[in-house]
Amino acid sequence: MDFIIQLKGNVRYSLTLDPSVWIFDDRKLDLDEKAQEAKEEKDFTEVLSKNWEKEIMEGAVSPPTIKSEKKFLKEKILNGTFAMPFQPFLENAKPNEDASQLIIQTKDGDVTLSIEEGYNILMKFSNQGKPLKEDGPVHVIYGDRSNLENPIKHVTAIIVK
Repeated sequence: MDFIIQLKGNVRYSLTLDPSVWIFDDRKLDLDEKAQEAKEEKDFTEVLSKNWEKEIMEGAVSPPTIKSEKKFLKEKILNGTFAMPFQPFLENAKPNEDASQLIIQTKDGDVTLSIEEGYNILMKFSNQGKPLKEDGPVHVIYGDRSNLENPIKHVTAIIVK
């Protein structure tokens, strides 16, 4: 039961979240990919010019086959760092109209967020293809990713007040 998180409190429906199955969910976000996209935006012209030069020197490359795409996706899942947006779970729990806070209970103490901030958090459940067994089951990352290097760990429950 260590990998189960309860979403409860001032909601119409209490939910039980199981992060161990999120790897199969299409809503998951690749945190490595997001970091890479941010880096590529900064170096857009450099990346574009390198690709252009490569095509001129080596010629255009044929698109990948379905078999190679499946192999790439499998390797990505086995080695990737993933997070799940919390918004769909919070919406499904249907917080009552007077709900204003989200309390993240951890083994190290409670962290309180506004309900608006709660809609934007990410729940990191995988790091380099491995579940977060040591300090998980999830790490909570703020929507602006300001705590990406120091997320909220050891989450045991999430309570809407």
